[in-house]
Amino acid sequence: MLFPSPLARGTLVARYKRFFADVVLDDGTEVTAHCPNPGAMLGLNTPGLPAWLSRSDDPKRKLAHTLELVEADGGLVGINTMHPNRIVAEALAANAIPELAGYDTHRREVRYGTNSRVDFLLTAEGRAPCWLEVKNDPSYLRRELKPDHKLWLEVKNVHLTRTKGLAEFPDCVAARSLKHLRELTAMVEQGDRAVALFIVQRTDCEAFSACHELDPAFARGLDEAAEAGVEVLIYACDLSVEAVRISRRLAWRR
Repeated sequence: MLFPSPLARGTLVARYKRFFADVVLDDGTEVTAHCPNPGAMLGLNTPGLPAWLSRSDDPKRKLAHTLELVEADGGLVGINTMHPNRIVAEALAANAIPELAGYDTHRREVRYGTNSRVDFLLTAEGRAPCWLEVKNDPSYLRRELKPDHKLWLEVKNVHLTRTKGLAEFPDCVAARSLKHLRELTAMVEQGDRAVALFIVQRTDCEAFSACHELDPAFARGLDEAAEAGVEVLIYACDLSVEAVRISRRLAWRR
């Protein structure tokens, strides 16, 4: 995913009311930017962090700038939670995620569950029956998919790390994400595939874990969903001030 325009570098002054960030650009200009991240942004909202902003020329926008990246622990971190779906859409089109390849149609924001929309629904006309192996440490769960099965895909943005090399989700209580896990489980029970895909928008992590301390209910829910047959995939990204792209799969540390 290419950023729409060259990013402007600056220094973070404050992030407040969740969706606002004050930044001093390198040329001395002080701006208030949109911060597209509803989470706590632990370790990523510290005053003084280097920050990169995109700029929109849309006259209807109240804030022209958007906070896209910060630099923490010596590397870039993507904080825009609007981007993972775009990143995944490009990866699906390029068959860059082997576990999700082979589906002809990728639909976005499809209604399912109780007043919810799944991020992606993947289908393939006439796809033959197949067996799917879902790893549930220390054993494997095998289940048969119906011939006309669909693949329901939920995408989550990950940027929290508190232990070197370990990405964690969520960074605050995530009741909505827990609801999504239960709805994915319901899709598995009706014979479809369901995948929870975690996109780690930082380059300094080698493994992933649910954050038991900040949201024990979600951590339990992720284990329960996996045991029921929901596939859990974690992919890291390559980040630069020009683009963000999926790079490699990370291990799930349970």
